[in-house]
Amino acid sequence: MQSNFTVTPAALNFMRRMVRFSGTPTGGFRLTVAPGGCSGYSAEFSVEAAPRPGDAEQAVEGLRLFLPAESRMLLDGVTVDHVDTPLQSGFTFANVKGGAYGCSSSGEAPTPPAEASVALSSIKRK
Repeated sequence: MQSNFTVTPAALNFMRRMVRFSGTPTGGFRLTVAPGGCSGYSAEFSVEAAPRPGDAEQAVEGLRLFLPAESRMLLDGVTVDHVDTPLQSGFTFANVKGGAYGCSSSGEAPTPPAEASVALSSIKRK
């Protein structure tokens, strides 16, 4: 299943740098996105030699992107961006469908947030 999402040039450049400097240049960028918290999403990434069982591999302008099933559903219609400013560094997720999560991870939200930020310092590296 191919996910319907957009990766901005800034996010793509960040992902490519992570793969290039990982020591696994033929590997891929694994992005795990989950609902939760006030921002609507939490995210983790790693560089992997191959997709894990259950991951879908999607090529984005030559970059191998590995996405678990839940991430594929959450990223539907979302634009993934990466910002690096003195005030913020990390991925942001903008949803053209709108809607937002509250500050609780309990219950289900009808749609992902209109925009969510994930600080680089909050992302677990493997």
